[in-house]
Amino acid sequence: MSIILTVSRLTFYEASRRKILLAAVGLGSLFLIIYGIGFHYIISDLEGEIGVTNRVQLNEIRNFLLTAGMFVVHFLASIMTVLISADTLSGEISSGTIQTMAAKPVRRLEILTGKWLGFAVMLTFYLLLMAGGVMLIVYFRTGYTAPHPLRALELMWLNLLLLLSISLLGGTTFSTLTNGVVILGLYGIAFIGGWIEQIGSFMSNTSTNQIAFNLGVITSLLMPSEALWRRTVHELQSPLVAALGFSPFSSSYYPSLAMVIYAVGYTIAAFLFAIVLFNRRDL
Repeated sequence: MSIILTVSRLTFYEASRRKILLAAVGLGSLFLIIYGIGFHYIISDLEGEIGVTNRVQLNEIRNFLLTAGMFVVHFLASIMTVLISADTLSGEISSGTIQTMAAKPVRRLEILTGKWLGFAVMLTFYLLLMAGGVMLIVYFRTGYTAPHPLRALELMWLNLLLLLSISLLGGTTFSTLTNGVVILGLYGIAFIGGWIEQIGSFMSNTSTNQIAFNLGVITSLLMPSEALWRRTVHELQSPLVAALGFSPFSSSYYPSLAMVIYAVGYTIAAFLFAIVLFNRRDL
């Protein structure tokens, strides 16, 4: 266990040396400042036009702006996960630096677990800064809280762990560039599949609706990232939007708990497979 914690600490140190953490925190803080200013003025203008007593309509607008902010956070955190982890194994293997650590009486399982844990803690702090910041901005300005904020944060966190496990898996086999392309390609496929399913749910043609739904399910099984986001939106959206089944970020269809469980299993399987391939890799 001590070796795993040491590798995790070294992972943090390497990220700090390359100023990844500094850039992430700095740009994340800038995003929150811009979002906070924009949210304040938009809400102030709408309160003047609608009136502060019309709580139902105002809360729907607050919910929409909150979800929009969380969508940006979801995207930035996902890209952040890929960028910081795609090079952690493949780059060290290609440069030969991994041999310095692997040559010692340290199991490769401990190396990989330590790196995963270090990045997981780093991404957790980043998510809390960004998503927590958006929620707090909305709450302190308006007093509004989304229906299930903790569930939404858990799902977004699971998505980051999913991408992290896949990135480490790819790093055991592919070069840094190929690994990044593969992960972002899978992410893009899941994204477009989710939107096809969402748009298809509004089609009156039953056949088109079913085809779109099937495409969404297939892409979610291939890469559950978009399914986790749509489940996140379901947890965030207001009861009125949920009843209407209409939102720019969701539809009447949303992933079930079974898909969330599948994503957990997918994450664990990717990590375990990464361990197997890393143990077999000739360094």
